[in-house]
This record gives sequence, C-alpha cells and structure tokens, in this order.
Amino acid sequence: MKFDYLTKRRVGMILAFSLALTGTAAYTGVQADGENRVLPGKNTEGLTAGVASALNPGNIEGLNVTAGITDILYDTTYVAVKNNGLDKVGQGLDSEDSSENKEEKQENTLESVCGYKNLGIAQVEGNLNVRKKATTDSSIVGKMTNHDACEIVKTKGDWVKIKSGKVEGYVKSEYLLTGEEAVKAAKKEIIKVVTVNTTTLRVREKASEDSSILSLVGEGEDLVVESVKDGWYKVEVDDQKGYISGDYVDVSEKLPTAESVKELEKGEGVSDTRVSLVQYALQFVGNPYVWGGTSLTNGIDCSGFTMQVYARYGISLPHHAASQPGYGRRISASEARPGDLFFYGSGSSIGHVGIYIGNGQIVHASNPRTGIKISSAYYRTPICVVSYL
Repeated sequence: MKFDYLTKRRVGMILAFSLALTGTAAYTGVQADGENRVLPGKNTEGLTAGVASALNPGNIEGLNVTAGITDILYDTTYVAVKNNGLDKVGQGLDSEDSSENKEEKQENTLESVCGYKNLGIAQVEGNLNVRKKATTDSSIVGKMTNHDACEIVKTKGDWVKIKSGKVEGYVKSEYLLTGEEAVKAAKKEIIKVVTVNTTTLRVREKASEDSSILSLVGEGEDLVVESVKDGWYKVEVDDQKGYISGDYVDVSEKLPTAESVKELEKGEGVSDTRVSLVQYALQFVGNPYVWGGTSLTNGIDCSGFTMQVYARYGISLPHHAASQPGYGRRISASEARPGDLFFYGSGSSIGHVGIYIGNGQIVHASNPRTGIKISSAYYRTPICVVSYL
C-alpha cells in the first residue's frame, strides 16, 4: 500500500512537471517569430503559470487537469496572437454541441417542415407562373403566390421542376428560396387548417347547431383555423368568419401551395373577349385584398375586382356584389363559360363574387389573408351564375 502511494505521488509529480514544460513550450511558441505578443499591463506569466498553479503535485489525487488548462486557454486577453488560428485553441475544447443546439439544428432540418424533403419557397411579387416545360414559351399549368411551398424535384439550368399541391411543372430558380433560407421562411407560413370531409358543411355564425348558417362549404376545401371552442373551429370563408363542427373535418398543419390553372384557348364557345378577360384577371393573382378597395395592384375587394376587370371590356358594374347580378343574364352553373360571374352568400343573400375561368375554377379577391386567388367554383355553394358577355 505504501509503495502504491509513493508511486502515485511520483507519477503525479512527473506528470505535472511534463505539463508545465508543455505550457512553457506553448507560451514560447506563441512568441517564436520574435514579436512581443504579451499585452502591456497584463499577466506576463502566460500559459506556464496557469498550468503550474493548476497542477500542484500535492493535490494530484483531487486534480481536474482539464479545468486547470482550460481556465488559462480561455482567457484570450492575456496573449495577443496574429490571425494564425492559435487564438482559437480554447474553442476546440468544447467542440461538441450542447443538447439545446442539437435540438435547434434538428428543428431546422428540411424534413421537419410539413414533410418536405427538398423544400422550395416562392419569393415573388404578385404570382409566379408554373409552366409545363422549362421555357417561357410553354403553357402555364399553375400559379404560385409569394411564400407558397413546393417540393423541388430536379434542376434544369435556370429552371427547377417542382411539385406544389396538385401542380407539377417548372419555375425559374431565381424566384425560389432553398435550403435554410426556405426553412426559415416556411416556419413563418405554417398554418393550421381543417379539411372538409363531408359533401357539404355548414358554416355557422356561432359555435352551435342552433346558430344561423353563413355559408355552405364543399368537400375537400381547406379552411384556416383561427381558434377552437368546444369542438367547433372558427374559420374564415372569404371575408366572413364563422364556425364549423369538428365532427366533419380533418385537422393538419400545412404550407400554402400553388393553384392549378389551364390556359384558355379560343374555340368551343370561348370567344377572344372571354379568353382575354380571364387572362387579364389572372395576372392579379397574389395581389392584396382590401375591403372597399378598388386598386387591382394595391388592394381591392371581391366586387371591386369584378367591377374593375369588366370595366376594361366596356361593361359597367356597381361596387356591390348583391347588385351586380341585375346587370346580366342569369344562367345555370352547367352553362357557365369563362368570364361569367359566380355569386355566393347565405340563403338567397349575396355577399361574394368571383370570375369563372373555366375548368371548374374561379379567380376572386377572397380575404385579407389570401388576397386575390384561384379556387374551385364550388368551394362554396353558388347562389347564382350570371353572364354579361
């Protein structure tokens, strides 16, 4: 037992002496080029003093060697070093990420954002055309608005093939955020939505089956959730807010995606005027909604949108959705052609209007959150359809 004790002490003293010499060498090496690296007024004992004081042989059995060295190496105010990497030596002793940093990095992985593996986020004013092929001469298959999300499939020169919602096609790469920039932008855009899983769902004024009906919403429609109350979800349908029962919806978190659109061609009862009107209206997708507004670029509401688009083609309509049907001819929804107007509301009371663009879709100024957008013509049950052309 005595032999072991003496051996420990001798080994400890040898170790301390070796480390002290190492500290001296390190300190000398810092000044090897002949320049004085010790700051005036600072401790001139340098690294050697720190190592020697920490490694007191008399306390060898209770010594924390790492702490003794680290205390000196972290104090970069004692030694001024040129930019040769020596001033970073202390940082290397803590190379492993903390659990908090690891969690943060994990949260920022691309797979953590709503299931996207190679995320792209549209960065554009107004809207971004999604084309069938990687050329500006190709037909438009969809439109993305600012901050819409997509899965990047592949890159082809200056073009990127993407999938966004039901749309698949090509967009210019300059209009997409990717990598960590896309992740950061996406996390600000994640929304909680309810998807209608019944044929027609009533939107009520209050969270009760006895409350009056504001609107009827079709199956498959996504509605943004504002709040939850006793199994009822508060949602926004165009510029109206109401409640839907949680018994008839699926809840999820999503990112906004592109809307599909098929370019119109002349023929089959579609005149030049109708094609031109629809194309003119679609160029404003993504622009803001402002109640009472009349600017197609800076802010407009639903009836203002139809009023201004029709004015370009010599047709005057009032800035009031409920009054606009009186200026045209009512037709059935099955007779609708591009350029006709679909009207929506509660019961027989009209409160919203959109322009039919063909293929079962409308373009309309929906609400402050989405602005001017493309929707299914039957996302709500239409009250009437009117033709003016």
